[in-house]
Amino acid sequence: MSIEKVKRAGGEVWRVRWRDEQGGAHSRVVGRKRDAQALDAELRRAKRLGALSPVDTERETVSEFAKAWWARYVVPNLARYTQLNYASMLDVHIIPRLGNVRLRALTPDVVGQLRAEMGADGVGEAATRKTLVVLQSMLERAVEWRRIESNPVKAVRKPSQVRARVVRPLAPHAVETMRAHLLADERLLDATLIAVLAYAGLRPGEALGLRWNDVGERTLLVERSVAFGKLKSTKTGKVRTVRLLGPLAESLATWRQATNRAEPTDLIFPSPDGSPWNLDRVNNWRSRTFAQASAAAGQSDVRPYDLRHSFISLLIAQGGNVVEVAAQAGHSPTMALSTYAHLFEEHRGGRDVSAEESIRAARHANSVTEVSVLCPPKAGDDATPAENPRHYRMGDPGLEPGTSSLSEKRSNRLS
Repeated sequence: MSIEKVKRAGGEVWRVRWRDEQGGAHSRVVGRKRDAQALDAELRRAKRLGALSPVDTERETVSEFAKAWWARYVVPNLARYTQLNYASMLDVHIIPRLGNVRLRALTPDVVGQLRAEMGADGVGEAATRKTLVVLQSMLERAVEWRRIESNPVKAVRKPSQVRARVVRPLAPHAVETMRAHLLADERLLDATLIAVLAYAGLRPGEALGLRWNDVGERTLLVERSVAFGKLKSTKTGKVRTVRLLGPLAESLATWRQATNRAEPTDLIFPSPDGSPWNLDRVNNWRSRTFAQASAAAGQSDVRPYDLRHSFISLLIAQGGNVVEVAAQAGHSPTMALSTYAHLFEEHRGGRDVSAEESIRAARHANSVTEVSVLCPPKAGDDATPAENPRHYRMGDPGLEPGTSSLSEKRSNRLS
């Protein structure tokens, strides 16, 4: 790198010369010596840090910056599922429409035109909102890394976020019918998982992350989750305790008696080798085991995540206020009120009903229980002794036969 004085008709100016990483020669003319010195210092700093030079950043496109952002920020900091969502928005909407645009040429008008084009092409408001959120997140780093002065997406109004489906909790009778179907098929692990989702309100990944030492006398400790076969923190990154209802405590105790993985640090719902569920196992459980059980209960268009709402509805029915409900669910009171406002309104002025009594009444109405499966009554002298609980099966290996290409499918996740 070098600085030299250049004489021109209008007077003296200064030229800065340098070479890029490939050996290509570059130069820039500036008016004052101190400006040339500042540019020279910035070029030297960029070379030392391995960053783009000021000239490179002027020509950098959205596509080029997206690659740097992905490697430097997304991969080290964001969860795998979030990465998949971001990749979808980039590949489908952002790069095809803005990829060749210079990063510094992005303005609120350009972003507004992006939103208008997506609407004209029939892209839904939810996808448009997600696209703008991803683009704004990416450009926040561009500001932080001094590629641009301000984030143009902030000035563009995004489509409002509307809940796609109204929460319709499954009643205890439906939950118990699902469990009875699984117990009749000797699927104790699956029936217990249904109970944890419906009567503790855990997110599916949180239920799969439970260990036996998380089960107390009156509470469940929720401090981890499972995603893509690995343990991680909860969705909010916070630890919480959830009320352990009596019927759920009984179901867990029976499953612990039956399983051969009952040490304090063992997962309550492990794969056959003791590891967390991978994505194939999750997808198979949702699309087959859960789907069959919900169909047996006459329920259609329900997801495992919907069982979480059943627990919340039980808390509301027994008189829980919005702060208590939010604490149990693991989100803010504002979110709780937004999600369950119609349930609070429905219960207003009604009689409080104990959650445990509701579950026990529904359980009593079904003839198949964990105990009757583990210890069937003898039918006479020729009756076969009850199966050793320690050899009780955990469902088919992998719950269901594995599939080969589900690892990147977002729509079939457990939650």
